[in-house]
Amino acid sequence: MDFTRFMNKFNEIERQLSPTSALRLSFDNISPETEEPPDGNKRLWGVPLPPFVSDKVVSWIEEEFNEAPVYYNGNSVLKKVENVRMIDRYNTKNPTVGTLYLTATHLIFVEPDSNKETWILHMHVASIEKLPLSTTGSPLLIRCKTFLSVTFVIPKDSECHDVYTSLLKLFQPAQSFPGGAVSINKLYCFNYQPNKDDFPKNTGWDYFKLEAEFKHMLVPNEAWTLCSMNEKYELCDTYPRQIYVPKEATTLMLISSSRFRSKGRLPALTYLHNNKASICRCSQPLSGFSARCLEDEQMLEAIRKTNSNTDYMYVVDTRPRINAMANRAAGKGYENEAFYENIKFHFLGIENIHVQRASLQKVLEACEQKSPTMGAFLNALESSGWLKHIRSILDTSSFIANAVDKGVSVVVHCSDGWDRTAQVCSLAQLMLNPYYRTIKGFQALIEKDWLAFGHKFSERCGHIQTDAREVSPIFTQFLDCTWQLMSQRSESFEFNERFLLILHDHVHSCQFGTFVGNCEKDRLDLKLAERTFSLWGFMANHLNEYINPLYRPNVDEAIKANLAPQCIKFWRGMYSRFESGIHPREPLGDLLLDSKEHCNSLEDHVQHLTKRIASFKNYISKSAKKLQDATSTTAKVSKEVSSNEINDNKYNYDKKLSELSAADDDHPLKASNMSFANLSLNAEQSSVPQALPEEINSVAVDWKPMRNVTTCSCSTPFDQFSKKTHCWRCGDIFCERCIDKSVALPGHDSGKPVPVCRGCFRQMQKQSP
Repeated sequence: MDFTRFMNKFNEIERQLSPTSALRLSFDNISPETEEPPDGNKRLWGVPLPPFVSDKVVSWIEEEFNEAPVYYNGNSVLKKVENVRMIDRYNTKNPTVGTLYLTATHLIFVEPDSNKETWILHMHVASIEKLPLSTTGSPLLIRCKTFLSVTFVIPKDSECHDVYTSLLKLFQPAQSFPGGAVSINKLYCFNYQPNKDDFPKNTGWDYFKLEAEFKHMLVPNEAWTLCSMNEKYELCDTYPRQIYVPKEATTLMLISSSRFRSKGRLPALTYLHNNKASICRCSQPLSGFSARCLEDEQMLEAIRKTNSNTDYMYVVDTRPRINAMANRAAGKGYENEAFYENIKFHFLGIENIHVQRASLQKVLEACEQKSPTMGAFLNALESSGWLKHIRSILDTSSFIANAVDKGVSVVVHCSDGWDRTAQVCSLAQLMLNPYYRTIKGFQALIEKDWLAFGHKFSERCGHIQTDAREVSPIFTQFLDCTWQLMSQRSESFEFNERFLLILHDHVHSCQFGTFVGNCEKDRLDLKLAERTFSLWGFMANHLNEYINPLYRPNVDEAIKANLAPQCIKFWRGMYSRFESGIHPREPLGDLLLDSKEHCNSLEDHVQHLTKRIASFKNYISKSAKKLQDATSTTAKVSKEVSSNEINDNKYNYDKKLSELSAADDDHPLKASNMSFANLSLNAEQSSVPQALPEEINSVAVDWKPMRNVTTCSCSTPFDQFSKKTHCWRCGDIFCERCIDKSVALPGHDSGKPVPVCRGCFRQMQKQSP
């Protein structure tokens, strides 16, 4: 099928038929399960069509194309190419041969022999390169933002060109017409629909509120107050609506300081420590060579006065000194200590976004060497400067954290205050406060210091086609620095490496609306909370996968980074995670987490059985007491009969029978077969008729060992990046797609939902009343 010709003709007919302007949308909704249309006659390739589809369209498609539409795993396939070779740089002599499927959202490569699938989300694609034609076909090199680099060799050059041109249109929303604006509404998040049972659309959007995060820091208080001047983003359109400033700050000070700072980003509170020392963030002043603003100077003095511990504070410029001095020529610059009293000024030398982008590109080149040697790789990594930049960010963050820990307030800025400032402010808080080292706290930290304070995610991550010079791995560096701290102090973090990787991938995927846009105002204007799903809602369903089994809460209030050169590591799990042959089959973190989950399941089961045994003991004691009381009553009745009753057996029998019939159901003489064993049996049947065997069998005592398990029951092979997950009911190992259900097991005392495979889920659904 000529895909390009099909789409061109399709668009032409759609324009001609004005009553059917929603034609393409209607075709997307057609599936083999569609019910019969009213007329029962109109069909295309055996699929019933709605009545509004024109006969002209149906006849043209049947004449021009004699192929039926192709579906793969429920996805409509735009292009299918057979006999495609996927080249692995570790195995160039024996490439994998399979089928390539191009859908509206993914590029899928399927290996029929091993049943392995490689899914590439279009939004993850960073660049596409069509390489020179070879004797085996036309190579197509695809590099992804997740650091996957893959080459597909397509037999026919025409088919390769079709895939290439289609991907160019699909992987990044482009301008609607030459010179026109790029539509952010074309992003994947506005069309993404998860499974119906996963989570509602509103889940996750209300997990974090800025007011609640500051209330967690006991703000507002006697020194800090909420400023209402930015309710309509009039003071600074890249700041949140709620900003917290010193109580001494007047309206004139706030307005003048905003006008004196780049992009209007005046000094505002982002963190208050328990010793009254604070971290405030802003952008560079528009000072030039000699300009000054008295109100801005008063603003910084008001911030200093909120902390009674010291008579000075630090102002940290995260840029190299030469960069800040160059900005003075453009009318910007930095604070002059002669004008600002009681401050100590520091340059701490983190390079700009352009240097960081070039550095990451060199890291990828080092990872993509065809035949790497130890010396070549280490030299390439050294020349990239990436680890030096990571250390520089950690060094600046450590300076801020140490100052605040000693009771000294800090004001931080870079050029515009949304890149380097976000990195070091959030990392300093990560070092200072154990709350931010939990899953919920880390998500709140991202919401506050990255999303609310206006890090430009859409531009830095290249969500849409804009100036390529605006793309830079700023958030990737933040996650890398967090991983460095985790490597040094693993027991201090509740989350594991997988948590950071999921965050990184979904920041770039645009599958969820959480990171779309450049500031809070953008996200409100786009109505993302109403139109898209939240990443936090998705992650809440998979929290068990992100737990660090070594975590020990409240071990240390504050942690420090070891900045020795040998302690700054290359993050193989991020930048080389798709390279086969260099990873262990079962990562240590997964094995530890699996062992912890198994122990939790058994402890929960033991607790449930202990309660059951206690209830049976209690009932047995009550049964024994009832039997004793019944025996004594019988003896007493017999004695009374023998002494007081008339000697007429027929009369006595009829009288006692009528008394027994009128008695309560639990009368000791009412049961015809009164015995200790029967009383116990009746009790068991009344409390749990048939539940006990089900409770015992609902929990897997033995879990299948992970080692040497290479494939799931669905024939999906496990590679170095696949997570093996145990079913808590049967104990077998499954892939993530086969164990997407969570239910509460009857044999667990806690009643918490736990992961179960699809087969066990169906069995439990049948057993439940």
